[in-house]
Amino acid sequence: MINLNVFSQILSLIDRELFRDLVAKHKSDKHQKGINSWTHLVSMLFCHFSSADSVRDISNGLRSTTGNLNHLGVIRAPSKSNISYINIHRTHELFKDLYFSVLERLWQKDVNSHQNAPTDSH
Repeated sequence: MINLNVFSQILSLIDRELFRDLVAKHKSDKHQKGINSWTHLVSMLFCHFSSADSVRDISNGLRSTTGNLNHLGVIRAPSKSNISYINIHRTHELFKDLYFSVLERLWQKDVNSHQNAPTDSH
């Protein structure tokens, strides 16, 4: 299992307002079946970081965190069937746009931190 504090820190890199804007742009919550786009994202990231091999591992792993899901912005752990359904029916475009937006933001932070770093004058 992954450390939820680290997982929560990783999720904090995602600007929630940007995420809401992307959800609206892609209408990815339009016909949601019990899993909104944020819960879908958290589930898929949990899958990768915990090395889950199946939707059962994702569902059971998230369910085992019980009250800690609130800290991740998730109301309840998705079921196996919900995860399977939403993976088939929700477009990947939301997550692709989110990835490039977060990457750009992190690059900007890196560039700015290098520009503001003190220079070594020997």
